Amino acid sequence: MSKIIDPEVKARAVRLVTEHSPEYPSLTAAVTAVAKQLGVGKESLRRWVIQAQVDTGERGGVTTNEQSEIKRLKAENRRLREDVAILRAATTFFAGELETRNR
Repeated sequence: MSKIIDPEVKARAVRLVTEHSPEYPSLTAAVTAVAKQLGVGKESLRRWVIQAQVDTGERGGVTTNEQSEIKRLKAENRRLREDVAILRAATTFFAGELETRNR
């Protein structure tokens, strides 16, 4: 179960890793130190830092805005597919009704 982390805490943690990463031999070492200092999970912090790098263009990948747009479009696509399925079922039903009346 994931717990909700305050966005300000996330931003502060990412900023600390970004600012202090030159002091450490690797990004992992910087993330581990900051995570321990702030009491957050090191894997969570590592993912936040990577996503921040993607959002700023330092790293390739899907930005946060693009992810939210993809999620919205997938939900819309799912609703439209459900609507089409309902309309197909209704069309089949009414076509069957018309066919029996004509006989």
